[in-house]
Amino acid sequence: MNVSIVVPTLGRASLRTLLDALGPLPGGAELIVVEDRQRRGPATARNAGWRRASGDWVVFLDDDVVPEPQWYRRLQADLDVDRTVGGVQGRVRVPRPAGRRPTDWERVTIGLEHGAWLTADMAYRRAALEATGGFDERFPRAFREDAELAHRVRRAGWRLRPGARTVTHPVRPESRWVSLRSQRGNADDALLRRLYGPHWRRWLGIPPGRRPRHALVTAAALGALGALALPGRWRWLSAALGLAWAGGTAEFAAARIAPGPRTPAEVATMALTSVLIPPLAIGHWLAGRWRWRAAA
Repeated sequence: MNVSIVVPTLGRASLRTLLDALGPLPGGAELIVVEDRQRRGPATARNAGWRRASGDWVVFLDDDVVPEPQWYRRLQADLDVDRTVGGVQGRVRVPRPAGRRPTDWERVTIGLEHGAWLTADMAYRRAALEATGGFDERFPRAFREDAELAHRVRRAGWRLRPGARTVTHPVRPESRWVSLRSQRGNADDALLRRLYGPHWRRWLGIPPGRRPRHALVTAAALGALGALALPGRWRWLSAALGLAWAGGTAEFAAARIAPGPRTPAEVATMALTSVLIPPLAIGHWLAGRWRWRAAA
């Protein structure tokens, strides 16, 4: 069995840890590292990698994972499947912080353990990639592009299944504002909405998000500000909408603070970002709807 391992990277230090963990590969295996110098996104880098690959199976690894010591041996066992299987996912393990509850960002990373068909460690038959064209390069971030490819592979008639190999995905250091930057993914959701219609989450197996509530909170804030311009007898409307905004924002902040370590710094970060996330999420969503309004 010929296997190609494709690793897209921005040149992060974690790449060296990954390569050391892989160690020398046996005959019949090749390693292709694709440096995304122009920052065109992991979808584009992975496509460049698998199109250069010679293996019958192409295994995609993120550059910040650490394969277990017997990873390649277990990979070979995972890929010993019948011809109807087009992809096999590895298991992802995220280390927990010692002696405290995880922060909001750490919980986001821990959620990868339950993700489906994540390219943190995902193997596809080359034939399945050729049949579907690989990753959709309109997705510029490591967000949803793997679930979208998995959906097209299954639509093409292949089965996907979980494997037994494991990689560790450490929580990478991030600034306290990472949750604000991650709202850019709402524009990618807008592309999926355009491609697959209102039921795109169900087709791709993605759980419901908070965007409907973010829309209500944002509308309440804008309505409260707009009502200030109304005649005096309508000022109660501004107050009512302001209370609705405050209540929705408080609920969102509490939902993020409760499972966390509740340190002063974490509570302050959650409180401030919970004010900013709803309008950012809706803004990126609307921008994406406009950008992809004519996408095929």
